Amino acid sequence: MTNQTHGADEAINWFRAATPYINAHRGKTLVLAVPGSALKSDLLPTLTHDLTLLSHLGLRLVLCFGLRDQVDDQLAQARAASHIVAGRRVTDRQALNAMIAEAGLARNDLEARLSMGLPNTPMAGARLAVTSGNFVTAQPFGVHDGVDFQHTGAVREIHHAVIRTMLDAGQLVLLPPLGYSLTGEVFNVTVTDVATATAIALGADKLVFLVPQLPSEPDGSIMRQASADRLERTFIASRSSQDEQYRDGQSNSHAWSAEQSMMQIVPNAIKACKQGVGRVHLLRSDDPNALLRELFTRDGSGTLITAERWEHIRPATISDVGGIIELIAPLQASGTLVSRSREELELDINRFVVSERDGTIVSCAALFLDEDCQTAEIACMATHPDYRGQGRADQLLTHLEDIARQQSYRQARILSTHTGHWFVARGYTEVSLDDLPARRRASYNQQRNSKIYQKGL
Repeated sequence: MTNQTHGADEAINWFRAATPYINAHRGKTLVLAVPGSALKSDLLPTLTHDLTLLSHLGLRLVLCFGLRDQVDDQLAQARAASHIVAGRRVTDRQALNAMIAEAGLARNDLEARLSMGLPNTPMAGARLAVTSGNFVTAQPFGVHDGVDFQHTGAVREIHHAVIRTMLDAGQLVLLPPLGYSLTGEVFNVTVTDVATATAIALGADKLVFLVPQLPSEPDGSIMRQASADRLERTFIASRSSQDEQYRDGQSNSHAWSAEQSMMQIVPNAIKACKQGVGRVHLLRSDDPNALLRELFTRDGSGTLITAERWEHIRPATISDVGGIIELIAPLQASGTLVSRSREELELDINRFVVSERDGTIVSCAALFLDEDCQTAEIACMATHPDYRGQGRADQLLTHLEDIARQQSYRQARILSTHTGHWFVARGYTEVSLDDLPARRRASYNQQRNSKIYQKGL
């Protein structure tokens, strides 16, 4: 096989894997928040190329962009002070004029790039229509902690009906960090606020923030997914310490760190989730493939935030039998699980629960209730190898124990040949074969010689 053929085969395999996501995203609304630093980056051509691709794949796009770096540069050239307090610019007349000028330049640059289609491809002439306008109504942000923010504004209203009309016409909507008052004033509004308010007003399916860094778990690893409530709990302690940093360095825009930037974005991500936005994605702004990898692969590339876990436990249905077989087959082959035929699984499918991720079953378990001895036997517990060690089996076990407890069953039972220690760590105790009820003892597989574990509920 030649390298060229191998590369083509890899592309074909990727396309097969991505096709379900392409279909799922068609017609969905995505609001993207891009910081001013990304507009100055060498990765901007890649971003606009990807946005053109997404539009032609049927996504409805709103692009919100920031201008903090550009305005800072212009003020520095004029030897004027740049004041940032708690993440917001104190916008005097000079800063506002710089903002208006930079917004025009950025809009023209983005429109030009989005008019190129997909260069060096058969879609080179497939230009993308772009529209912008006075879609954001703002009001003065006012005086906070004694600081008059002057021409800094807060979003008052997003004219979502007009934006929807533009999206329905296949246009990409471009929103600068500016808002307009009912009295004709212009205000500087943060890109984070504009994007969040727009996503909420549109009921967007996705809100995407390009960020300097991703949130971390307590052990220092990257947080790949979280519910809005969990993320809120994680950040509540760090918020107070960051507030101290804001006060200590409130006049120095160059002290604005990645951590402080996240402290502005995360509360907005949580707010969006709680007010109806389907999913919020945090993606690294320095990763050129982050957006497409997040949208078209199962594991994505950034941090996914939802109102609830996007992996959820539900009762299995007959259509899940194929996925369960694929999940448990390696464990049956190794002797970890007892072998079950397709027919047996179909007969018992109403006893199974599954945990799925974007339509893929990643774990399963079954619950067999013995009314005579008020014991719930948990069986066929399996987790996909790629998702082990992340708490999914714990969630399934707790879920099934809760079901048994709610139905007044007194104890839970597990039979295992390989993983007894895992259940012991979760409160189960090994018992003998003689402790089984006579009917269950009669069906015990002596050849497998499974160990028996029980736990009071």
